[in-house]
Amino acid sequence: MNRSYLLSDLFPGAFAEGPAVGGLAFDSRAVRPGDVFVALAGARADGGRFIADAVAAGAVAVVSGQARPAELPARIAHAQVQDPRLALALAAAVMHPRQPETIVAVTGTSGKSSVADFTRQIYQSLGHQAASLGTIGVVTAKGAQYGSLTTPDPLSLHLSLEQLAQEGISHLAMEASSHGLDQHRLDGVRLRAGAFLNLGRDHLDYHPSVEAYFAAKMRLWQLLPRGAPVVINRDEAFAEEAAARAVANGHPIIGIGRKGETITLTAVERQGFAQRLALRVAGRDLAVTLPLVGDFMAGNALVAAGLAVATGEDAEAAIHAIGGLSGVAGRLERVGEVQGGLVVVDYAHKPDALAAVLATLRGYATGRLICVFGCGGDRDKGKRPLMGAIAAEKADIAIVTDDNPRSEEPAAIRAEILAASPKLREIGDRAEAIAAGVAMLRAGDVLLVAGKGHETGQIIGDRTLPFSDHEAVRAAIAEIAG
Repeated sequence: MNRSYLLSDLFPGAFAEGPAVGGLAFDSRAVRPGDVFVALAGARADGGRFIADAVAAGAVAVVSGQARPAELPARIAHAQVQDPRLALALAAAVMHPRQPETIVAVTGTSGKSSVADFTRQIYQSLGHQAASLGTIGVVTAKGAQYGSLTTPDPLSLHLSLEQLAQEGISHLAMEASSHGLDQHRLDGVRLRAGAFLNLGRDHLDYHPSVEAYFAAKMRLWQLLPRGAPVVINRDEAFAEEAAARAVANGHPIIGIGRKGETITLTAVERQGFAQRLALRVAGRDLAVTLPLVGDFMAGNALVAAGLAVATGEDAEAAIHAIGGLSGVAGRLERVGEVQGGLVVVDYAHKPDALAAVLATLRGYATGRLICVFGCGGDRDKGKRPLMGAIAAEKADIAIVTDDNPRSEEPAAIRAEILAASPKLREIGDRAEAIAAGVAMLRAGDVLLVAGKGHETGQIIGDRTLPFSDHEAVRAAIAEIAG
């Protein structure tokens, strides 16, 4: 059903009156007759350059950060606003007003996908119709619809929220990336609680400094209504700073972890590829078996339980639900075994994440720990030698290969990683590198294939070629078994 909207409703204060419009677009190629074109200043191109194209495609109004262009036809309404991205997000929320009743958001360098999906699973186990939204797409009890961005653009996001509400989803957990927060993609989302996980080195190709990166993460606290709780992993870097910002914005804190004051982790006992967590919650001692490994996975699960508590769920029931969690695609995922060795695929593509995964898997390698990894092109170059040094130190054998080279020369990326240590080996072709790692496996060995996780494509130049670490591992295992 076609809808129409008043310009003054979509952009209050910008238009006193104007024609009824049919929709919004920020890409001139997506403009339909009757739309409003919102001209955004991008990293590669200024949307103001495409106003004429938008008008030619049928736009009846333009919103931009600049004064009205002299050549804009008089029949086209125009408004200059201070922040077009913010205006777009709030207008999208007016266009698609329905949202799930309970929405929570999680930010941090590593672990957002796991926490969002764990929270969805906990809500589901407590009897709610729930979904998660982020890097691996929109996930419900029916399965996943894959997406491409951690935090989608405002038009896609608010349309998804409306569709989820129409489908009966009452509870949603979503990832909040630093890019998404900085670019106002979450503005207009009616959040009830938020969470902060950690801060490591990432996205310094976009943010000018670690301090700016952290400040972007902390915009989440500003989007929450005053009095809305926030969950903080007290054991992680920048936890104290995140807590101070929360208090300054009027948010009560639910602290989790060994240093957590709300859900305190008192002991961890490894049980095969699971771990028994001893907890203290509201003066009571509880225990639950988490069917996943790693201190960071325990932290992620407790943050998810904390988000459930923050939105009114019973703490003991939320903790009990941890025992039924399933892992997230490409996050410490066991893909296969061959010749007595285990192969694990993980999305770790940042220094802290790679170090944490290797440290976790070291406890499961009675033989050698082998790592195949690379770094993406057109991204923070500073982390390449850091990741090379981490792999050389923490793995017995480390093979440097291609990740998503994008527009950069793959060999040049590998060279920057290899400069960290003479111990590192080089196999450029990712499938060949994975096959070499699998062929090395003997009883007790563990192979980590890191960097791409759930992804099903490899970005080379301006093309995305089909590629899956999972399929490459299985093909290599089949070759040996055959």
